[in-house]
Order: sequence, then C-alpha cells, then structure tokens
Amino acid sequence: MKNRFYFLAVVALVVSFTACTKSVTAPVVVPAYSSTQTLTVNFSTTKSYAFFAFKDSSVVANTDSATAKWDFGLRFTNFLVNSNASGPGNAGVIMQDGVFANLNTAPSTGYAYDSTSSKLAIKDGSWYDYNILTHAFVPKAGKVFFFKTADGMHYAKMQLLAVDYAPFTGPAPSQLLYKFQYVYQPSGSTNF
Repeated sequence: MKNRFYFLAVVALVVSFTACTKSVTAPVVVPAYSSTQTLTVNFSTTKSYAFFAFKDSSVVANTDSATAKWDFGLRFTNFLVNSNASGPGNAGVIMQDGVFANLNTAPSTGYAYDSTSSKLAIKDGSWYDYNILTHAFVPKAGKVFFFKTADGMHYAKMQLLAVDYAPFTGPAPSQLLYKFQYVYQPSGSTNF
C-alpha cells in the first residue's frame, strides 16, 4: 500500500510539472522584402514634393507631409528625409559606395538628417551626373542609400536605377520618373 501511495504521489508530481511547463515556440521571422518602383516627381523647384513610404511601397499624399507616414520626398533633384526641418519623423540616411546586392547590413550609426531647409541629409548633385548634351540626370553607379525610416525603428536600402522625363505635356517636361529598387526590413533588423 505504501508503494502504491508513493507511485501515485510521483505520478501526481510529474503530471503537475508537465502541466505547468509552457510550450516554447520560436519567434516568427519576417523576411525583408524587395521591390522596384517608379516615383513620378515634379520637374520644378517650387511645386510639391512626391513622398514615399518604404513599409507599404506607397506614395503618400501631400496632405500628410506633416506626419511620419513618409520616409523620403523628391522634387526635381532634391531629396528630403522625414526628420527635423523636413518633417516630424526620425528618418535618416547614409549613402555608401558599393554593389547593391553585396551591401547587406545597414549601419547602426552615422545617419544624416535634414538639419535645416538648406542643410539636407542628401546633397543635391551627390547622387547623379547631369549630361549637358542630352539633358539627362543619370544616377551615379554604385551609390546605395541606407535609410532609417521615419518611425526610427526600421531600415531600408535603396538604389536609384534611372531618371527619365515623363512624356511632355507642353513645351518643357513637367515631371521626372525616378526608377529605384529597394529592400525593406519590417522586423527592425539591420540585416537584409
């Protein structure tokens, strides 16, 4: 009888310990995703910017320019990042030289921000060459942008592929078409 009592006590302990253990599930890793986009930009230094958000590949309305819904903006050849003088976000950018496919880790520090309206993170002319004969804006080869997004918690890498004129609607072009590729990391990791 005594052995039976000990046996039942051991079984009760084993059952209670196994009932108290939690099943451990590995966290779900959200992979980075890539996209190629074309952004239509005003061919003017005075008209509205075109705003873009990496997290959902969207063009953000100008009515949301004072929000953190966008990461970067373009007008003619001028870039904005959503920070300080340009917006309420925490977006920053670093431009590095290299092959897009080989640069797979975003830097953890060193991001530039739009300090003032005349001191922008991406300097005009730093990313393109202008051909005076063809009037073409050609992205410089091997320039890769790493962005910290406006929410300050995610990263994207981007490369400009081409800048073309939209079909003329008058005597001069009214829009530029920026074609770019990017990879966005939704998990907050700096690895792509």
